[in-house]
Amino acid sequence: MTREPNTRLADLFGLAGWSKGELARLVNRQAAVMGHPQLATDTSRVRRWIDMGESPRDPVPKVLAALFTERLGRVVTIEDLGFGRRGRAGRGQSADGLPWPPERTAAVLTEFTGMDLMLNRRGLVGAGAALAAGSALSSAMHDWLHSDPVLASDSPRFDDPLHRDAVHAETAGLDRYEAVPVGSTEIDALERSVEVFRAWDAARGGGLQRKAVVGQLNEVGGMLSYHHPEHLQRRLWGVAANLAVLAGWMSHDVGLEPTAQKYFVIAAHAAREGGDRPRAGEALSRAARQMVHLGRPDDALDLMTLAKSGSGDETLPRTRAMLYTIEAWAQASMGRGQAMRRTLGEAEELFVSDKRDVPPPSWMQHFDEADLHGMQALAYRTLAEHDAAAAAIAQQHAREALALRKSGHQRSMIFDYISMASACFISNDPEQADTYARLALVSIGETSSHRTWDRLREMYRLTGKYAGYARIEDLRQEIKRALPKAPKAQPKKGGGSGGKGMAV
Repeated sequence: MTREPNTRLADLFGLAGWSKGELARLVNRQAAVMGHPQLATDTSRVRRWIDMGESPRDPVPKVLAALFTERLGRVVTIEDLGFGRRGRAGRGQSADGLPWPPERTAAVLTEFTGMDLMLNRRGLVGAGAALAAGSALSSAMHDWLHSDPVLASDSPRFDDPLHRDAVHAETAGLDRYEAVPVGSTEIDALERSVEVFRAWDAARGGGLQRKAVVGQLNEVGGMLSYHHPEHLQRRLWGVAANLAVLAGWMSHDVGLEPTAQKYFVIAAHAAREGGDRPRAGEALSRAARQMVHLGRPDDALDLMTLAKSGSGDETLPRTRAMLYTIEAWAQASMGRGQAMRRTLGEAEELFVSDKRDVPPPSWMQHFDEADLHGMQALAYRTLAEHDAAAAAIAQQHAREALALRKSGHQRSMIFDYISMASACFISNDPEQADTYARLALVSIGETSSHRTWDRLREMYRLTGKYAGYARIEDLRQEIKRALPKAPKAQPKKGGGSGGKGMAV
């Protein structure tokens, strides 16, 4: 007992709108459903949790997490409630519970995906959900990401949830998967499923397959609770990292921002557990892209510093080029034109220096020359909000991206069309802008991506100065019809306006 209020629990309790008596009754009822009929919580005990910082015994934290997850329509973990897991705090853990000690990754993965799957209102983000600052994440994860994964894997692990018996897992409040060994054939199938999900996301956006990806990730988290031979365990961690990145990217694509950030951090942990530091860096770069989209480029730069430095010397030039394009986008959002141009120049040099003698990892297959030009178009179009002269260069890169786009990348093509149209509007070329805007509208209804809608709204803003033109007025009406009637959230103005989202 700390004798100090549990502010995290108090904040969530206020959002939920329960009375203390209601919460006590719900805890008892939910505990019985979860196999703990003996639990007897009352109003005074709830008061002590909130007002005096008392930590309830297991399984109450798990029960509370389930109740708040269901009530608020977003994943709420035990750490979100202000309850630490005894014996697992770990040095370097931030106030937001990120990152966690490495031996907890599979347990966190399984718990978080289980809570996510439990939600019965897909797409609803609970009030008060917040993202951790990029500086907080990068500071908490720096030492962990830079340590040697081989040495870390050889070090002794205490209180390891992956190797406990079922009784300990139950008392720790973790969902227990009936662990069975898997072989290389099963992992081959899992790796193929990742490619299927990745292709679907590139073509159609994250809305339709997000739950399927989360469900698959939950299954893999369970598989990781069995101690496989090292070469198989590393492959399973790789599958977990890839699925977690997809779950995060799809969550971001449909506006579930705090959930997306947690998946990106889980992905970085999973990649690090598998000894794949470049993959961990790429996962963090996704969180940086999210920050730029949400109007927080300074946080994005903090994360990119960590992503680049923590990726390790084995990172391929093409991967490093991709990381530099994200950094350039953040710089463009802040109006730092000279820095952006210098960073994009480094990205180009790295891209062409890749001899392709080493096959790129599966997660880099989609970053090709078209994506390089797409990101350059995005950066210059974003800079054009501060310097209109950049719009002409944005058009050049957008044309190159569109000429190089392969089939199956509809969402990326929509982004290119919108970048091109937006740059044309800024360059006072409404006729050409109208052409590309209508090309975007033709296919935007075939995707389930909030990010395309966000960028379409920013393009709509640019049409305002041409509202007197009959053709543009007609376009404005078409854009209104294409957009959802009541968008849940919009990015802050200035966060890469008109260019929010990388072609992936």
